[in-house]
Amino acid sequence: MDERRNNLLKEIVEVYIKTAKPVGSKALCSKFNCSSATIRNEMAVLEDLGYIEKNHISSGRVPSEAGYRYYVEYLMEAEKITGSDMLKLQKIFANNELELSDAITKCMEIISDITNYTSVVLGKSSADNALLQVNIIALNDNQVVAVVCTDKGNVENKMFNLPNNINVNEVIKTSEIINKMLVGTPINEVSRRMEEEVKPVIKRQIRQYETVYNIFYDAFNDFVVNNSNIHVTGRAKIFEQPEYNDVAELKRLANKLEDVSFIEKVSHDDDDENEIKIYIGDESEFDPNVTIIRKKYHINGEDGTIAVIGPKRMDYSRIVSLLEYVDEKLDSRKEKDGKD
Repeated sequence: MDERRNNLLKEIVEVYIKTAKPVGSKALCSKFNCSSATIRNEMAVLEDLGYIEKNHISSGRVPSEAGYRYYVEYLMEAEKITGSDMLKLQKIFANNELELSDAITKCMEIISDITNYTSVVLGKSSADNALLQVNIIALNDNQVVAVVCTDKGNVENKMFNLPNNINVNEVIKTSEIINKMLVGTPINEVSRRMEEEVKPVIKRQIRQYETVYNIFYDAFNDFVVNNSNIHVTGRAKIFEQPEYNDVAELKRLANKLEDVSFIEKVSHDDDDENEIKIYIGDESEFDPNVTIIRKKYHINGEDGTIAVIGPKRMDYSRIVSLLEYVDEKLDSRKEKDGKD
């Protein structure tokens, strides 16, 4: 990549980020003081290299995942945080009555609000809890309480009203199957193993297995929700982006943003906590049609992750500068408070 192609790719990426419209050769001629034919030839090279691709409804070009990655690695310039953004975040850290963890959450809420992306704060994970036992307490013929216990001493109760065609004994029998098969499983993996391993077994042994299965699935999911320190802000904001105007795509991504097990995939244990990481499309375990920018933090002896989820056409430079600023203020506040 020579300098002109680097500059051309940088311009295509940044124009597309701002406009969400494919970039044509005519729009680039005056910027680079070249003929339309020269620009088309250079764009053809960039396309052959896999950095841009044709949009099926336009003659213009859009960045590919490889193009975004090249931009992030070699072309993106640091963007200075704006005064208004800085002031909003400064107010949070200036409030000494706020715990650091609450300050982080409020900062990410602000970032979601000013960028129209989804923000996530992941604290201590429910993965730290393994299933010790699940019990069913029959209150009467039509009402039971499911009690989920973990090896860390956490207990979650959930009451269910049984349909008339469900026998309490079948629910109890299912709990025995689950205890036999899943004890010792991390709580955030229980739902997956329930679907893949337990459901086929109870299907053979329980008449109304779907209804009984859902009782336990809901109980485990509630445990994960209630015991995961997860804060997601702006779930609907991401759908204001033009990339998500397809109803089926919107529904699929919306389901993931509501599913704790998917949200937990936003964090990677192997991330370097000193670096901001950018995962574009298929690089992320979360979803191939988003970009995730995240940073690890460490407060009060616990690790966590702050992240922003948006389209691949994300304003990378702005998000990186915002996360860097939050990280910088977090370090200053920890030093001031005398915390690790």
